[in-house]
Amino acid sequence: MKMRIVIIMALMLAGMGVKAQDVVGQWKTIDDVTGKAKSVVEIFEKDGKYYGKVLKLFRGPDEEQDPVCKECDEDDDRYQQKVIGMEIIRGLEKDGDEYSDGTIMDPANGEVYDCKIWREGDQLKVRGYVAFFFRTQTWLPYSE
Repeated sequence: MKMRIVIIMALMLAGMGVKAQDVVGQWKTIDDVTGKAKSVVEIFEKDGKYYGKVLKLFRGPDEEQDPVCKECDEDDDRYQQKVIGMEIIRGLEKDGDEYSDGTIMDPANGEVYDCKIWREGDQLKVRGYVAFFFRTQTWLPYSE
């Protein structure tokens, strides 16, 4: 009987560990330079890969409230598209506790970077990189 309880407890703890690493959901993006909230991105799974789309922007009164991606490459399907609703993370694959081998696009400058993301507690770490140069942002859980 004691062994059965130990096994059940171990399975429950293992299940909680897997759930704790899940990245699917809504995240408030935080600018790594200013420390200010920039947007809300929803991360979702589709056909075994992970994507992120902008749901909301936090904009000042002097900023365009519904901007389009003017700086995106003309060959990119996001060129001249509204940022709200835009898929900025594409094609991430789960690899252990990390999600990698995808891309992330910065709508402010239209640049597309290699991307990987991972959980650290309640936070989501989002890294965009080219070769050995990278920037990492910390995103926070979001609920209205």
